[in-house]
Amino acid sequence: MTHAAPLPALDALIEGVRSGHRATLARAITLVESRKPAHRALAGELLQALLPQTGRALRLGITGVPGVGKSTTIDSLGSHLIARGHRVAVLAVDPSSTRTGGSILGDKTRMARLSLEERAFIRPSPAGGTLGGVAARTRETLLLCEAAGYDVVLVETVGVGQSETAVADMTDTFLVLMLPGAGDELQGIKKGIIELADIVAVNKADGANLARAKAAAGEYRAALHVLGGREPFWSVPVLTYSGLTGEGIDALWATVVSHRDRATQAGAFSARRSGQQVKWMWTLFDERVREALRRAPALRAQLPAIEQAVAAGALSPTLGAAKIADLFGWPEL
Repeated sequence: MTHAAPLPALDALIEGVRSGHRATLARAITLVESRKPAHRALAGELLQALLPQTGRALRLGITGVPGVGKSTTIDSLGSHLIARGHRVAVLAVDPSSTRTGGSILGDKTRMARLSLEERAFIRPSPAGGTLGGVAARTRETLLLCEAAGYDVVLVETVGVGQSETAVADMTDTFLVLMLPGAGDELQGIKKGIIELADIVAVNKADGANLARAKAAAGEYRAALHVLGGREPFWSVPVLTYSGLTGEGIDALWATVVSHRDRATQAGAFSARRSGQQVKWMWTLFDERVREALRRAPALRAQLPAIEQAVAAGALSPTLGAAKIADLFGWPEL
């Protein structure tokens, strides 16, 4: 007979996180990532208790196509910030296998310098198939890192896709990384992603790539001039830098800070965070309702047959959804 592991002591978790104890922070994050009802309830109490210590960090989302150098950029930027007295948390979301559910949690090997820094905290977390490649509890993890005293939180996403809105909805500034040599890359810009961008930065602006990077930046600026930005107080800048050599990293960070300052002056910073909080609440509510419905005996008994009929083409997805709603007495849905 196996026994469930005892729940961690709430007071010890609160005190440990507030004092910046890294091992306690890691345990707290594991707790909020758990789907067990008892753990979820305790996590809710923990987050509520730590709420007064949250909200003080600058939250930066970083995305870009695979191979653009997101991890190298974070390694260089994080090291730059720590050298200037900041404490940096990195929430690096790894791709989960759609076949096995596994993930490649190799962020600490991809951020060699930063992983050795005492003032840095790197948390690899499997995406788990969640929308936008954002781990199910990334937002809660972000709050825990803030409560632990990290004043810059970097959220690295799996890559560019339709669901990057999820990242923009939890960060203050959204940075889109691009490759040098516009051409095909320019054609590949997704308008929806660029509309989310607060800053566009062309990486690998070093050596033989320098001229190509500058040319690409010019073409991106022209494209952005046509598309426009998402905020009236801010024209999206296009920078060049090298994550490998660190050239341009200081200017990149200065631009991030400038965006925060301009947003604060315009009153948009607090409004954006308030809106994010409400969206966050509804996202969590939707998730809980979906989980509760799937566990309901009425649905579990009927769902395999409904899914099989839809998969076989014998039942339209619309009618399939209606049948599920009928099981709960919700004909209006």
